[in-house]
Amino acid sequence: MKRFITTLQNIWKIKELRERILFTIGILAVYRLASYVTLPGVDPAAVALATADTGDSQTLFDFINLFTGGAFELASVMALGIMPYITASIIVQLLGFAVPYFQRLQQKEGESGRKKIGQITRLLTLAITLVQGAGYLTYIKTQGYIAPEMPDAVFWISNIVILSAGTIFAMWLGEKITDRGIGNGISLLITVGIVASLPGALLGELNIKAENGSLITFVLELFVFFAIVMVTVAIVQAVRKIPIQFAKRSVGRGAAALPMAGARDYIPLKVNAAGVMPIIFAQALMFLPATIGGTLSAGGNPPEWVLALSNPFSLASSILAFLLVVIFTYVYTALLVNPTQYAEYLKRQNAFIPGVKPGKPTADFIDTVTTRITLPGSIFLGLIAILPAFAYMAGVNQSFALFFGGTSLLIIVAVILDTLDQVESHLLMRRYDGLVKDGRIQGRSRMQGIGAPM
Repeated sequence: MKRFITTLQNIWKIKELRERILFTIGILAVYRLASYVTLPGVDPAAVALATADTGDSQTLFDFINLFTGGAFELASVMALGIMPYITASIIVQLLGFAVPYFQRLQQKEGESGRKKIGQITRLLTLAITLVQGAGYLTYIKTQGYIAPEMPDAVFWISNIVILSAGTIFAMWLGEKITDRGIGNGISLLITVGIVASLPGALLGELNIKAENGSLITFVLELFVFFAIVMVTVAIVQAVRKIPIQFAKRSVGRGAAALPMAGARDYIPLKVNAAGVMPIIFAQALMFLPATIGGTLSAGGNPPEWVLALSNPFSLASSILAFLLVVIFTYVYTALLVNPTQYAEYLKRQNAFIPGVKPGKPTADFIDTVTTRITLPGSIFLGLIAILPAFAYMAGVNQSFALFFGGTSLLIIVAVILDTLDQVESHLLMRRYDGLVKDGRIQGRSRMQGIGAPM
């Protein structure tokens, strides 16, 4: 505890770091306050009545509401939040794997290429926001949130503009945090939206257990939740280190030249290289059965298999989600990790893997290692994706069960670790102790240069 207090004091002593942290907190506060500003023409009383009892069913709207910190459910000006920007970023990233023009921008044109990609992402974000905004306004109108005195034309035109402005404003706030604050701004906006729902879910679970006289069960749930978070941190940081050695070099000239042994280092291959993307893709596909079920229910009762897959807490839905996450993990890792680029980079740096020939054998070796470590990583992601269903089956309230795994837990863990890493870098640059005993967050790569060009 004393070391922790000392670290906080060191953080406060560094003027630049202190200003960055305070700036980040201020921007996040502005974002959260804007989430409670209701759209023009929306009846707050109708919204409060509709959201008073959400029930125990999970839909696509509940998933979006979790990422917007409740703004979606409250019909706020920030109802779409940063999600259109995330969608646009994913689309541009996938285009970078398939379209040569985007590949050239990402890999060969440096800073100018990144600026062009940023402009394309912003324009695509605006286009997606216009489409999603129209769909969202249709949704809240069918829910009866609109005041009867509000003219339709004024409601549609004004609110589509406001929703688009809200998303652009959120995107601007995220970029400001990245430039002048601490951590990745866009990721922090998503994280603060998710974390905003945690206190309410925790209190709801506490009230339920207190009414049933099961406070011991609640303490046990907290212990299990803490254990899951610790395991998630370990897996997110886990790397497979492939040792590399640089070729020998001579120091001096002519006969006086002395051979020097080559330096040793390693290539850090992450066990979970795909990150949270496989779960996002799998969950997007898992919402299709619910959509099909809604369409079929209009003309009668949908088939039982559709109902089973539409329920995210059913056994059939959990099995399918697990398989989809495993498959998408392998696919996304194959797109993200390019063994040929690793082999070329090592060759340019006059480095090699001991016992492996340069060129294609090196690429094949890295590909084999990546395939092997992806298996436990994919299984872990699959289990994380379906853990909320098991928590719900064990009697945990749905709101709190969502934090036992899935996209929310992975995002929170990854963003917090990244932010702590940046804080630690500021401390180490000024000769202060880091956030852990050895001065480095465990699992961080010592050789960032190897992974940077990939």
